[in-house]
Amino acid sequence: MRGARVSAFEGLVLALLCLVQAPGLLVLAEVWSEVEYASHGFLVPLVALWAATAHRERLAALEARPEPAGLLLLAGAALASLGALLLADATAIGVALVCTIWLAVWALRGRATLRLLAFPLGYLVFMIPLPSAWVTPLIVKLQLWVSAAGVALLRLGEVPVFRDGNVLTLPGGVELFVAEACSGITSLITLLPIGVFLAYFTESALWRRGVLVLSVVPIALAGNLLRVVLTVLLAIRVDVAFATGGPVHEWAGVATYGLGCLFLLAIGRAMRSLWPERDPDPA
Repeated sequence: MRGARVSAFEGLVLALLCLVQAPGLLVLAEVWSEVEYASHGFLVPLVALWAATAHRERLAALEARPEPAGLLLLAGAALASLGALLLADATAIGVALVCTIWLAVWALRGRATLRLLAFPLGYLVFMIPLPSAWVTPLIVKLQLWVSAAGVALLRLGEVPVFRDGNVLTLPGGVELFVAEACSGITSLITLLPIGVFLAYFTESALWRRGVLVLSVVPIALAGNLLRVVLTVLLAIRVDVAFATGGPVHEWAGVATYGLGCLFLLAIGRAMRSLWPERDPDPA
């Protein structure tokens, strides 16, 4: 049986899995729409599907070798999905869904197909919402870091700003609060899938892929630091309400994210120019 064809049995199994996973997908969609740093979850399955089409010719020529033992594990994963749904834990629901997809490919198509689709299937991990117990402490640390670094830069420019935690006091006694949205957590979490995608499809050397992915951290932090500094300067020079509310503040976040993507592309281009590879074809 060739990989491009879907048998009646496979269609039945996939239909049952869709029925089981549908409630969990609704929960995930709600989290993606409400939590800013998880909003990229809507795009991750589409990107993974697109990445899988890069192997469509090899998939069509690959003979499907079902793994009967995998069906038992697949049934267990489906039960785990229902358990996660009962617990109302979005992270557990996401993990169970991704594991179910992996096991479905292995059980219905075999190990060769699983290896061939390793990147698209692995990329689905980015659709799993991170637990708040992990993210909240990171947000607090980022808020304090960006506040301290922003004040240090402003003082280098002889701007009299004082800091108490993540509260900045401007000339005239006006206070600005470095909120969660200004911590950089959204840029950090949402730029990471883009960095991984670019590293896989534009680079072939492992070290260059690693550099591109790791560069997400300084790019996200530096971009958000610039946003905070510019917000403070606008609040001092123009108006606090103008700097911290309305379209200017919202578009500043979009611009920061866009610049982050451009910097990732620029780093990849610079590495290819400075250290050209013998085999320029990425995966």
